[in-house]
Amino acid sequence: MYLDIRTELINDDCLNYLKKLENNSIDLILTSPPYADQRKSTYGGVKTDEYVKWFLPISKELLRVLKPTGTFILNIKEKVIEGERSTYVMELILEMRKQGWFWTEEFIWHKKNCHPGKWSNRFRDSWERLLQFNKSKKFNMYQDAVKVPVGDWAKSRLKTLSNNDKVRTSSAVGSGFGKNVSNWIGRDTVYPTNVLHLATESSNKNHSAAFPESIPEWFIKLFTQEADTVLDPFLGSGTTSVVAKRLNRHSIGIELLPEYFTIAKHRIDKSETNKPVIDNTLPLFNIELSDING
Repeated sequence: MYLDIRTELINDDCLNYLKKLENNSIDLILTSPPYADQRKSTYGGVKTDEYVKWFLPISKELLRVLKPTGTFILNIKEKVIEGERSTYVMELILEMRKQGWFWTEEFIWHKKNCHPGKWSNRFRDSWERLLQFNKSKKFNMYQDAVKVPVGDWAKSRLKTLSNNDKVRTSSAVGSGFGKNVSNWIGRDTVYPTNVLHLATESSNKNHSAAFPESIPEWFIKLFTQEADTVLDPFLGSGTTSVVAKRLNRHSIGIELLPEYFTIAKHRIDKSETNKPVIDNTLPLFNIELSDING
């Protein structure tokens, strides 16, 4: 069995083109827009105090085109201004909630190859936010697709179990959540945490802030299945579409700048689709927001 994978590339302002997309047509939106006051030499830069106003018309269109079972992953990071953290990311989250978005989860991308550094009142950041938004309290999530090796800790921790380790007890800190440690006996893989330890992109020098391919790969596997549709409204050098094509997902990538659009098209034209379709029917979790911390 083979899939005819569609990879659409559009050289346009994303707000213009998003209005042409159908309602409830996208399974996953994954993007990294220009951060406030950054990429001035290419995208012109959006001032910190104008960022929320600039982004809300875009997020309104994204809310419209996303399926009720879909997910929106937004890679964004606040900046430091005169020694103080900006609040524009938090302000954006609050305004998007007013639009109708559910702020479901916050993943942290730990840049494990980040070099050290310091300023007078802080150290170098080695992380970025990956904010998860949904338009419905139920959404598709294929958790088994991103399981990780159980790790060496299990060898000693599971060797001798107490009685409390064999039942689901209440949390000692009063959170209401507990764990049954004995459930991990005999398991080779477990579910990951919401901290992604991934290296930054080093091979693609043609874009100032290129995604490492491991980021879209992880989220595409977690929130979509083959033949689902992935949208990146700030495509940049094309990484999201390259990975979507490789994983047998349809994709739509929108990029404003002709030079980056050309780079993205070249990369995608050279990439390949995994044509043999493997039966990867995974347990589908229709997640309730009340279950996220469980």
